[in-house]
Amino acid sequence: MTDSTQHALPGEKIARPKIWRLRTRELDLSNRPLLMGIVNVTPDSFSDGGKWSDTEQAVQHALRLLADGADILDIGGESTRPYSQPVSLAEELDRVIPVIERLAKETSTPISIDTSKAAVAAAALAAGAEVINDVTGLHGDPEMISVASSSGAGVCAMHMQGTPQTMQDNPHYEDVVHEIRDYLAHTRDWLVAGRIDLARICLDPGIGFGKTHAHNLTLVREIAAFHSLGTPLLVGHSRKGFIGKLLGNPDLNRDAGTLGISLYLASQGVQVIRVHEVAQTRQAMETFLATQG
Repeated sequence: MTDSTQHALPGEKIARPKIWRLRTRELDLSNRPLLMGIVNVTPDSFSDGGKWSDTEQAVQHALRLLADGADILDIGGESTRPYSQPVSLAEELDRVIPVIERLAKETSTPISIDTSKAAVAAAALAAGAEVINDVTGLHGDPEMISVASSSGAGVCAMHMQGTPQTMQDNPHYEDVVHEIRDYLAHTRDWLVAGRIDLARICLDPGIGFGKTHAHNLTLVREIAAFHSLGTPLLVGHSRKGFIGKLLGNPDLNRDAGTLGISLYLASQGVQVIRVHEVAQTRQAMETFLATQG
């Protein structure tokens, strides 16, 4: 397959998408980055595992994120931290579906299901979710592209080298930006060939998923190169290990470092920023963007 990525000529600006089409609505991307609030209904996620593993705790946490200014809620029931182990279909359904059902009744904010299992995605969409957010780029389950196509859901396809069990075992790239951009371009074209409209596709370079500290920093620094894909971009850098390394202390609270990178991503036109701490990010984003006119 040829790379159909757009390439800008010197001085030329690539038109960036102004909407992201979801299952029942469209999100406006023209004013500021949208904030995707993370709700991990898991006992073992790297940052907040176990805090929101109970349905009521998860729902209350999600409602707090909404009050803090989240534009999308991303609900996940299976940790994808390095060396995490997969959970059964039944367990993942038990974790996420009651939370999604409650939130769909209590709020009109769009809900994203963070899963690589087609059956979980289908059940979540039936419960009221609007987006499938898949760390495997929809490649992990052969039924996932059919679920996405038939439902009309918004899709976020991420790049990951390997699996959560292997991805940090010496990840290697000759040119990390070029290779990941090519992968995402091919994934985009494959999704479109599978009858998923381009306006429904969002792409994520996968910070921390099969990348070294240097790879992660390069991807953040050169994130604007991914606008040539012609889709909204999502970046999920929140509290990840490379921030601790960047600051010289792996045990440091990473929220301030996360915020610094979030503002840089905003300055580079990233449309969706996935974070744990929404309130401070929203306040900082509004003041930062106000200074940019």
